[in-house]
Amino acid sequence: MLRALTGALRLPRPWRPLQTRSCASDGAAGDPEIQVRVLAGPDQGITEILMNRPSARNALGNVLVRELLEALARLREDQQVRVLLFRSGVKGVFCAGADLKEREQMSEAEVGIFVQRLRGLMNEIAAFPAPTIAAMDGFALGGGLELALACDLRVAASSAVMGLIETTRGLLPGAGGTQRLPRCLGVALAKELIFTGRRLSGAQAQALGLVNHTVSQNEEGNAAYHRARALAQEILPQAPIAVRLGKVAIDRGMDVDIASGMAIEGICYAQNIPTQDRLEGMAAFREKRPPRFVGK
Repeated sequence: MLRALTGALRLPRPWRPLQTRSCASDGAAGDPEIQVRVLAGPDQGITEILMNRPSARNALGNVLVRELLEALARLREDQQVRVLLFRSGVKGVFCAGADLKEREQMSEAEVGIFVQRLRGLMNEIAAFPAPTIAAMDGFALGGGLELALACDLRVAASSAVMGLIETTRGLLPGAGGTQRLPRCLGVALAKELIFTGRRLSGAQAQALGLVNHTVSQNEEGNAAYHRARALAQEILPQAPIAVRLGKVAIDRGMDVDIASGMAIEGICYAQNIPTQDRLEGMAAFREKRPPRFVGK
C-alpha cells in the first residue's frame, strides 16, 4: 500500500516558461472567463488565476470549468510558479457555486458527467504542486467554497459569506465538500454545516478554523486579495523544492496512519537532500546571510 501511495513522489519536471494570457475555450463565444496573471518585481513567483464571469457571479459553468482545467494543466509544468493564488474579478463575490441555470438545461446523464468534471477540477487544484491560496472577498457558496477548500490556504474578508448550501437546493456537495470539510473542521462540525446549509461570515469561518486569516473589507472590495498576496510573499523566499515536497508529505501523510506518514516524510526528505538549495541553506546559515534559493 505504501508503494502505491508514494509512487508519485517525484521531483517536478524542468520548468517551461508560461506566457501571461487569458484563457478561452476553443469555439467559445464571448470574453474569456478567467485570466492568468504572472506577477513581477517583488511578487515574482506569484501567479494569479482571476475568475471574471460577472454575468453569473463567477458561477461554475462548462466554459469556466474548462478554462480553469486548461490553465492548471499549463501552470503545473512551470517551476517558476511558487504560489498560485485564486481571486475574483467580480466585486462582492468569490464564486457563487455551480451554474444551476445551466445545469437545469442538462439531462440527468449530462449532470452526472458535469459534476464528475467539477470534482476533477477540485482534485487538480488540490494536487497542484505549488502552494495554493484562495482569496475570498465575497460570496463563496457551494462549489465556490469547495474550490476554496481544495486550496492549501484560505483568506477571507470578514464580511465574506461562505457555506456548503447544497441541501437548501435539494442537492448535496458533489465536488469534494463532503470529504474536505470534515478533514478541515472535523466530522461533527462538518455534518452540522452541511445538514443545515448554514452560511458563515469570514469572521465566523476563522473562529472555526475554516480560513487561515480574515481582514476587514476595504472600499475597493479586495482586502482578502491583498492579505493573500502578503501571505504568498512570505512563502516566496523559502526553498521552492522543500516547500513542494513539504506539501506532498502533509497531503499524502494525512490520508494514512502515522507510521506510513512518517515513511512518506522520509521519502520526501531524501529527495530534498541532493538539491542545491539544501546546500545553499546550510551555507547561508554558516555565513550569517540570507539564502538565495534557485529551485534546484
